Amino acid sequence: MDCWSASVRVDEEFKKLVIRMNPPRVSVDNTSSSAATLIKVDSANKRGSLLEVVQVLTDMNLIIRRAYISSDGEWFMDVFHVTDRKGNKLLEDDVAERIQQSLGPRGHSFRSLRRSVGVQAAAEHTTIELSGRDRPGLLSEVFAVLADLKCNVVAAEVWTHNSRMASVVYISDEETGLPIDNADHLAKIKQLLLSVLKGDRDKRTANTAVSVGYTHKERRLHQMMYADRDYDKNDADCGSAKTSSDRSKPLVTVDDCADKRYTVVNLRCPDRPKLIFDTVCTMTDMQYVVYHGTVIAEGPEAYQEYYIRHMDGCPISSEAERQRVIHCLEAAIRRRNSEGIRLELCGEDRFGLLSDVTRIFRENGLSVSRAEVTTRGSQAMNIFYVTDVSGNAVRSETIEAVRNEIGLTILRIKDEVYSSGSPSQESSRSFSLASNHCA
Repeated sequence: MDCWSASVRVDEEFKKLVIRMNPPRVSVDNTSSSAATLIKVDSANKRGSLLEVVQVLTDMNLIIRRAYISSDGEWFMDVFHVTDRKGNKLLEDDVAERIQQSLGPRGHSFRSLRRSVGVQAAAEHTTIELSGRDRPGLLSEVFAVLADLKCNVVAAEVWTHNSRMASVVYISDEETGLPIDNADHLAKIKQLLLSVLKGDRDKRTANTAVSVGYTHKERRLHQMMYADRDYDKNDADCGSAKTSSDRSKPLVTVDDCADKRYTVVNLRCPDRPKLIFDTVCTMTDMQYVVYHGTVIAEGPEAYQEYYIRHMDGCPISSEAERQRVIHCLEAAIRRRNSEGIRLELCGEDRFGLLSDVTRIFRENGLSVSRAEVTTRGSQAMNIFYVTDVSGNAVRSETIEAVRNEIGLTILRIKDEVYSSGSPSQESSRSFSLASNHCA
């Protein structure tokens, strides 16, 4: 037994040595294709290599139009056809260098699932993670609690799916602008937020914990939703939340490739940014390894095919596991689908702004289905997707009432069908919740 253990340790150390001696190599080809820039990545293979590369490309706001993936054996070789968000080839000279630098040691990328409500102190802010049953007005209650506790929200991202909610919120002390690290204050924040999340309907037990470290925000949201079983088809509220997105339900199939001992996963759904990240992230967190894959996303639909095995080297062997993979991938695709009307808030940031804005949404019968909150300097740049709490279509009169209260020049509507404010109306209003300084 001792000899066997020593042998395993030697093998593990040898693999680490191979990886250190063969860092990722990145090359950029702008001549082979007239429509896209080809990014080629090869390195010693290790667990999570594919997700790491896709995550870097996604964080650089690159759109993956095609991908050819091969990581069978000890080597990892991928080719990605990418464009910028406007569909243009990449013209920067330092793309390969930036990608290569980003693919350095990223041990923080694989943190375990540990909490439903967590608080961790980071270098510039404190990170709060929340998950629980979604309900109208929940986000308003969360931001109100943070405002009462003198917590300034620097940034946040909120997802909802299948009656569940997950969010990552970055806060600082309202007076000092520094991270909150006082143990008593953190405990009070967690206690009050946990009480808000539980409400009087949540049948699932929420946990609280404090941890240190860093994880990718969007990956963490996937992990939180997965841990909260938002993919569960038996959720009590699942049948009551049907929306227009049901017409564009992703098609996922999971089949056997017996001669090669792979499981073949095929996906087809409307294309959108970050789709590949969402699917690869989910398979990785479910402990599957992608050995080969092909992605085509050059039109309105995206097609993805992956040859996978479990981490133990075995393909999927039961119908229950097959259905679980299908449901989890469907959920991963739909979590980021944006239900409702897109509202963009841009103006001078101030303490309590989010509490006021989300309160106005709630008072006008609107529920936030997704939110992205960012602060750049003194500017708040926030995106909200809102739906009617009754399940009906959002009325244009409701949207205009909200805009009148928040400020016509501050809160803009992305959906053109609701954009009814005239220039004279916008210029005649002097009061708003935030001063407008955004172009």
